[in-house]
Amino acid sequence: MKTYQLKFEQKLPISLEQAWDFFSSPLNLAKITPDHMGFIITSDFKEGQKMYPGMIITYKVSPLLGIKLNWMTEITHVQEGKYFVDEQRFGPYALWHHQHHFEEIKGGVHMTDIINYAIPYGFIGRIANSILVENEVRGIFDYREKKVEELFGKFPA
Repeated sequence: MKTYQLKFEQKLPISLEQAWDFFSSPLNLAKITPDHMGFIITSDFKEGQKMYPGMIITYKVSPLLGIKLNWMTEITHVQEGKYFVDEQRFGPYALWHHQHHFEEIKGGVHMTDIINYAIPYGFIGRIANSILVENEVRGIFDYREKKVEELFGKFPA
């Protein structure tokens, strides 16, 4: 099985506490996911509930052609204010491991996402990744970058 890695970085003009409060809340994920994904959290979370190791999050998502899929991730690691990791337990990928890192910097926060993923179906999956999946994942994070800037402002150059 071929695995792929993508890395995305963004600086935010907010405090580490503000960044952590926003990104560690499962309910905020839908706010920074493109509408065309049809992303709906189906787990029962309360406003203000934070992630913890072992937390299971379930979603409905339409990554391709409007086809609704079930997706389940588990929060496997959390170090308050520094990072958390979500791993797919059930869903469209053969492997999904997503690290979310936060580092306080002068004037705000440096946020890094590292995603390791694999597509099922061998050779066909590798072709699908090269013509579709990688571009879709990059598009999701491009959208996320713009939405986060709308919510929190642009980091000064």
